[in-house]
Amino acid sequence: MAGQIVNRGERTWLVRVFVGRDGNGKRCYQNRTIHGTKRDAEKVLGDLLQKRSLGPQLIDIDRVLVSELLDDLERDYRLNGKDAKWCNEKCRLHLRPFFGAMRAARVTSATIAKYCDTRLEAGAALATINRELSLLKRSFNLAARATPAKVHAVPHIRLFREDNARRGFFEHSEYLAMLAALPDYLKGVLMFGYLTGCRKGEILTLRWDQVDLASGVVRLEVGETKNGEGRIIPLGRDLVEMLKLQRTASRAAHPDCPWVFHLNGERLQTFNKAWRTASRAAGLVDANGEPTRIFHDLRRSAVRNLVRAGTSELVAMRISGHKSRTVFERYNVTSEADIRQGAAKLSSYMAALEEQAIAEERHTIGTQGLMETVQ
Repeated sequence: MAGQIVNRGERTWLVRVFVGRDGNGKRCYQNRTIHGTKRDAEKVLGDLLQKRSLGPQLIDIDRVLVSELLDDLERDYRLNGKDAKWCNEKCRLHLRPFFGAMRAARVTSATIAKYCDTRLEAGAALATINRELSLLKRSFNLAARATPAKVHAVPHIRLFREDNARRGFFEHSEYLAMLAALPDYLKGVLMFGYLTGCRKGEILTLRWDQVDLASGVVRLEVGETKNGEGRIIPLGRDLVEMLKLQRTASRAAHPDCPWVFHLNGERLQTFNKAWRTASRAAGLVDANGEPTRIFHDLRRSAVRNLVRAGTSELVAMRISGHKSRTVFERYNVTSEADIRQGAAKLSSYMAALEEQAIAEERHTIGTQGLMETVQ
């Protein structure tokens, strides 16, 4: 039935028009409540059927709930190999309780400001709230780009300014301690992150068809990186050897597994518990027993090591996948050891200048004495 009129009481009518099925096969209707005569309802029904004939609209935008947008967001994270568990947790604990039952069309800047106030009162950090707002914005952007669109517009979502950007990195001794403490299935993940600077998501979704051991490179194609651009990652001798062993073991135990790093043939998602345990064993924890190093610190360490090794900044940026020089410079972390080394170099340089000045003075005095003797 293309459309129907249902009596909902005195001078109240529900007009329903079937507009198709969504991606899950569920029947979708466009509903309108009409107050007036049946003839008024029939006129509205005729108008809706005419609009449907001009182009199918699978949803009534004004009735879409934010919970539906969050469903699509979580699906997007899952299908694109992102940290779906983290996304689901943020939505379940914070976004759904506040926004879930709201109609997306009624979410305004004032609504978002109220959410921020609620989270601040709960003691949430500005960076935490920003991550949640970014998820909300992503859900609206997905809805706006859907065919047909699920929202009229994306509300303006302003993020807080963050002044707590991390500067963490691994010294080589800390990396070796962590490497020894991690379980075997994560050692390769740590090594790959430390030596290439790849993002965690890029490593955990790495497939064997992207690895060229003969040429010693990993090829990330367009759309497989955070910035959407492809890049080539060179593999040093240690990484090539590690990946050869990894491939041999993987083919023997799980020949059909496409993932380079996996656990019993299943792609790795998160390993927070194993990371925390290894951090304690490696002595990389604070007074509360919480890790002082996060996985992303490996990326900063790799950038710093590339520059220290004499790699030009342009090449280092291409290897690490940084498009912004500002972010790259923030990742090229300077440690206390670097500062001390710089001071030592300055002292050596000044001492050399002093010795050169003394030598020149002695040479001048000697020359003058020789001239006086000749005279």
